[in-house]
Amino acid sequence: MFGAHKRLSEKQERILRFLHQFLEEHSYPPSIRDIQQGCDVSSTSVVDYNLRILEREGHIRRSPEISRGIELLGRQRETQPAFQTVGVPVLGYIAAGEPIPSYAAESWASDPMETLELPASWLDGRGEVYALKVKGQSMIDALIDDGDTVVVQRASEARDGETVVAWLKAEQEATLKRFYHEGGRVRLQPANSQMAPIYADPRNVEVQGKVLGVIRLLR
Repeated sequence: MFGAHKRLSEKQERILRFLHQFLEEHSYPPSIRDIQQGCDVSSTSVVDYNLRILEREGHIRRSPEISRGIELLGRQRETQPAFQTVGVPVLGYIAAGEPIPSYAAESWASDPMETLELPASWLDGRGEVYALKVKGQSMIDALIDDGDTVVVQRASEARDGETVVAWLKAEQEATLKRFYHEGGRVRLQPANSQMAPIYADPRNVEVQGKVLGVIRLLR
């Protein structure tokens, strides 16, 4: 079925049907784990093996650099939405208030707390993107509240007014603030009229990323 060039195995037929049904129901491709569970396959490596055959036979196209990067070809293409996602790791917590003791940037390369699946189009090809969970309300006027998740692009420099993840080296603390150069000092400005800015020597401030967006769960 599905216009096979060669006869597919029962398992490959089942995976192909699952891909079609999943796309119709969810409007985005399934993950390898979704396919394993949905098709009752013994392991993700077996799923990957059968996907390689489906790709070789011209039923699908895969984009290995994109999470959920599976595209149906042939007749299924008309009903398949152009929707792909990118996995963004949630690396920890960031203070939007008084800085809290945190871990240095090099430790953020460890296993993430979780992974967010975000639309690839939303990130617009940006690389080195990660996410942090917010603690505190110092950025509330910038619509960043306690419990939100900020999506951040790694960066070592920032322009005035950009919201950054700033690492205070001497204090070994991280904070989420708007960044400003002011002569011989840096001002880390909260977006909350009830809170005072933090002033620091530029040599003591390391920009670790710039905020791209905010994710909020309705409570």
